[in-house]
Amino acid sequence: MATTTTETPHWTIGTAGDVATFTRVRPAPGGPRVWSGRGLALPEADLPTFGKALGEVMKLPVYWSARARAEDRSAGEQDVWSAPRHDPDDGFVHIAGPCHLPTEQPEAAFTLSLVHVRGLRVRIAAYLRDREL
Repeated sequence: MATTTTETPHWTIGTAGDVATFTRVRPAPGGPRVWSGRGLALPEADLPTFGKALGEVMKLPVYWSARARAEDRSAGEQDVWSAPRHDPDDGFVHIAGPCHLPTEQPEAAFTLSLVHVRGLRVRIAAYLRDREL
């Protein structure tokens, strides 16, 4: 299985097969938080750079190959993710959806199926637009 690694100033993204693993370069205290199969929470300040990292994944040929192989043509839609919800008590933004802990658990890492990257990017972009971050 071929792997691809993409780096942004704040995130390292590794892809293998139809999965992308996101690792925060310098983890924020307490985050990211992942509830395997149910969602994730990121510090609100991380959302702009995470949105950019999702966009970088969408530029990769492996992303488009995964989308082409997906049996469910609506798999990349935003509806698999909840609208982001900010918790003012801890400063994290919570998003329910198909996010997982990696098999090998490096600190501050989580995985997404490549077909779900676009939907999460749409949700985060809408949140950022509404919050003007």
